Amino acid sequence: MNWTYEKAGVDLKKAQDWVDVIKKIVSKNKSSRTIGGIGGFAGLYRLDEENLIAACTDGVGTKVEIARILNRYDTIGQDLVAMNVNDLVTCGAKPLFFLDYIACSKLDIAVLEPIIQSIADACYQSGCVLLGGETAEMPDVYDYGKLDLAGFAVGIVKEKDLITGQNIQKGDIVLGLKSSGLHSNGYSLARKVLLGEDTGELDSTLPILGEKLGDSLLKPTRLYVRQAMKAAETGLVKGMAHITGGGLKENIERILPPSRTLFIDFNSWERPSIFKLISSKGVSEEEMRKVFNLGIGFVFIVSPSDVPTIKEVMKKENEDLYEIGEISR
Repeated sequence: MNWTYEKAGVDLKKAQDWVDVIKKIVSKNKSSRTIGGIGGFAGLYRLDEENLIAACTDGVGTKVEIARILNRYDTIGQDLVAMNVNDLVTCGAKPLFFLDYIACSKLDIAVLEPIIQSIADACYQSGCVLLGGETAEMPDVYDYGKLDLAGFAVGIVKEKDLITGQNIQKGDIVLGLKSSGLHSNGYSLARKVLLGEDTGELDSTLPILGEKLGDSLLKPTRLYVRQAMKAAETGLVKGMAHITGGGLKENIERILPPSRTLFIDFNSWERPSIFKLISSKGVSEEEMRKVFNLGIGFVFIVSPSDVPTIKEVMKKENEDLYEIGEISR
């Protein structure tokens, strides 16, 4: 069987159609203080003459099912924070605070405490505070033991320092930071092809991975706040993208001017073994590129002459930076 995200239950085309519906609704309810529109990594709201508030929201998705099956909840809080603050910093905004929302079938402190601890630790690493949140017990909505996580991040950026991608030019270079694996996207497809109905496979050590499948799938999403802030401080970064659902092409194109064309060399970095395993189970290369980050979790776009400077900045952060493509037109 040739697996696709749609066969796994997620319709990317319908998701885009839904975004278009939201854009139409929101366009009738805009404030003079809002900057830009729906579809960016973060929404922007003018606070005063020089400062903008940035805000975004996201969840962990069906990765929580892997945590539930293994009864390991000490990492998915970081996933939740990362999915939000990594989006937030793409415009150059510094995270200020974070709020969480947990919906569950039953309040179980033994489950919820490590989640909140993981959230608090990730907020600390990201330089923001866990300001508050909500825990909703809904037994009539969620099956026993099931839960869902959502988060909300707010940050601030001076308008003069805003990174929008508007000045990206032909010949600019796309630089990528490595991911830790799937991060928090594509799990509906990954679970179908890797597990099916046999969740016991999660405890199996697979030679291709060199570790248990469950350990590989629960690796937390990397936090890119420190790296993004250091790069932004140089004043040389034209655009930044967090690589989530939709893969490299779709997420990078979100920050490109309409006239620009992107080229990605998918052979310019080594893919983590988890992606090789998923591909071997009947997922085409085209589908892999549409769904997964394939080993690159965050991207900078800079002028060719500025590549050495950004690489040096990342080297000081103990980061390898890969040249993965360019703006071809």
